[in-house]
Amino acid sequence: MPVHVSGPPPEVNGPVFDADGFAHQAERLLKALEVPDAELSISLVDDRAMAAMNQRFRGREGPTDVLSFSLLEGEHAEHRGGMLGDVVLGLEVADRQAASLGHSLDEELLRLLIHGALHLLGFDHGLDHEAHVMQERERELRVQLA
Repeated sequence: MPVHVSGPPPEVNGPVFDADGFAHQAERLLKALEVPDAELSISLVDDRAMAAMNQRFRGREGPTDVLSFSLLEGEHAEHRGGMLGDVVLGLEVADRQAASLGHSLDEELLRLLIHGALHLLGFDHGLDHEAHVMQERERELRVQLA
């Protein structure tokens, strides 16, 4: 199975989502990205864990919605096998964002997964033209997966 989903931690109460449907959507996303045989690790974490990772890896305080750790680049990329990398989703952040945006948690998690997966493949949004390209690709993928 190319998609490995872990979490959410048992102490996270409240946010309920369709875990099986989410894993299926992740597999469909890999196909849409034209990497159907790639492996993808997805972790759903609470605010505390996400804040710790955000501080450690980005030097920013507080929880964020998504972090991506690509295995396509870096010192040992040639040893990655078929693994694309890891996408970490802040489940509690996603739940709050879904409520504020007026859509379901499932929809928000898919939106964040698409964003994270594009980062794994080298997309970025640090510059205006990069942001435009990435946002357009995100829109295309959301339509394709709807």
